[in-house]
Amino acid sequence: MSDCKKVAVIMGSDSDLPIVSGAIKTLKAYDVPLEVHVMSAHRTPAQAAEFSSTAAEKGFGVIIAAAGKAAHLAGVLAAHTILPVIGIPVKSSTLDGLDALLATVQMPKGIPVATVAIDGSDNAALLAIQILALGNESLAARLQQAKQDMCDEVIKKDKALQSKLNEI
Repeated sequence: MSDCKKVAVIMGSDSDLPIVSGAIKTLKAYDVPLEVHVMSAHRTPAQAAEFSSTAAEKGFGVIIAAAGKAAHLAGVLAAHTILPVIGIPVKSSTLDGLDALLATVQMPKGIPVATVAIDGSDNAALLAIQILALGNESLAARLQQAKQDMCDEVIKKDKALQSKLNEI
């Protein structure tokens, strides 16, 4: 979609790629332009700040940030931009991702970060797409169709279940 703003998918580590691959696939399925980078809130703070502070002027509309453990990445990015930032807490061996969830969701007043489920990259992408769809009728129509398709699928499954129940 040439008229669509880009989404940045930022990982705290390249080991987060298996988690964010769901977001990447979802964004690509909706033809949303994206860039994927590795940046660390702790190891490359200047680069993270530079990226987020210039993201809007570079055509981005939303930033998705995936990080585990201390998970400060989304907050650092949000501190340097007015773009919406969506955090994906990544499950690690420590505390099964609860540490990342709490670090991502507990932002101070004035630095909002929308937060999805632990390892919830598909929903992060869908939330980013919904945000972009506010100013893009074509994207909004595709989202509406996807919701209708999900509804139709559940109705179909319920009908199949009812048929099976009648046979019992």
